[in-house]
Amino acid sequence: MNLFKLLTILALTFGFLNAERIFQEGEKNGYKIVLKSEKSLVVGDNIFFVTLLKDGKNFTNAKVKAKFFMPEMPGMPYMEFKDKAKLIENKYQMKINFSMGGTWQYHLLFKTEDGKVHKIRSSVNL
Repeated sequence: MNLFKLLTILALTFGFLNAERIFQEGEKNGYKIVLKSEKSLVVGDNIFFVTLLKDGKNFTNAKVKAKFFMPEMPGMPYMEFKDKAKLIENKYQMKINFSMGGTWQYHLLFKTEDGKVHKIRSSVNL
């Protein structure tokens, strides 16, 4: 094996092992929200987990959904992907498909049993 092939394989391996998952947290109206990705983000399908906490305890009586989008830019149309989360083992899980790399903004909404809708806005980089 020549040196170029060996260096290429090592660089790719290091990149895969060194890729980081998304971990974002914040607070909104007395709720702590944690957004995590299953693995580092890729073009294509990505699994996200949302954990809601109220008074330090898991809060699982909400409807959670998200919209990830990339605004229209010169030569590129507006792109968007939405999903409604499913509650699995005290975490809300959703699948988001990114059609290209770049900065994707998101709106994460959760509706509590009292009918209030809470909205979090942020972004992730791919």
